[in-house]
Amino acid sequence: MTLKHNLHAVKVFAPATVTNVSCGFDIMGFALHQPGDVVVLRRSGQAGLSIKKIQGHANSIPFEASKNTAGKAVLSMMKALNLKAGFEMEIYKQMAVGTGLGSSAASAVAAVWALNRFLTRPLSREQLLPFALEGEKLTSGNHVHADNVAACLYGGFVVIRSVAPVEALAIDYPHALHCAILHPKIEIKTADMRNILRHHVPLNDAIQQWGNIAGLVIGLQKGDFELISRSLNDVIIEPIRGKIIPGYQQARQAALQAGALGSGISGSGPSLFALTTSLESARQCGQAMAEVYQKLGLDFDFYLSPVNPHGPQVIQSEE
Repeated sequence: MTLKHNLHAVKVFAPATVTNVSCGFDIMGFALHQPGDVVVLRRSGQAGLSIKKIQGHANSIPFEASKNTAGKAVLSMMKALNLKAGFEMEIYKQMAVGTGLGSSAASAVAAVWALNRFLTRPLSREQLLPFALEGEKLTSGNHVHADNVAACLYGGFVVIRSVAPVEALAIDYPHALHCAILHPKIEIKTADMRNILRHHVPLNDAIQQWGNIAGLVIGLQKGDFELISRSLNDVIIEPIRGKIIPGYQQARQAALQAGALGSGISGSGPSLFALTTSLESARQCGQAMAEVYQKLGLDFDFYLSPVNPHGPQVIQSEE
């Protein structure tokens, strides 16, 4: 594989994602327009990869490339393609790690997307997915899940059919869908949120969950908002995780009463989402959730976004 000789630097934005989407634990997700992370990849005279700058929500994020999600993703791609060139990387974290919005996945996706622009024969999104997942593995340990990475890389809605081998499928969806995101500024570790989950699930709960997943996929593809709404119900994961997130039940009910199709926990939390049929409805649902946290005296970040159909985007390149 060869590199373009006239390209010096590429700057890429990769979006945050909402995953699980209530019933689709570890297998469903969709991309947002905001927030997200930005990665700059620049040619260097020294072989290999070095991380020169990390700004924004950068607490405890390592500069050593092999221990950094964006760095690891690029290193794995360079090794697989036998690229002997040198690169320098800058990472601008526009969302904190541990929000439940796929921060590490966004950095990894932005990084491989940037490197892909340097190639004379760029890889497809499907070919890039395993490299971005190599970065994500640093934060997920032995539990490999592709929902954040695939949703960020592909854009739109995705479903993960398999992780061994990885297979991510795009889902058609009504483009009227908008989302309100509320991120309470509290720290909840993903590992802790996994450790509290049950290892055995009653058969009746599993059957109900499978039905909701199938209903959500069909509702998205048909643009059936009533079916989407009925299906956005998690009977296995959120009832347990919701006990750990202050204000979760109150905020969820407030969003539903304000007209949301459904509301739940984004990823492992603590961020909450409300899926709606318009920007104005998303604004109303977001305000309803915000009022809950204002009464609790908890600080939060708030975002409104349609579903992002594009995924990562180059925002600047230098020749």
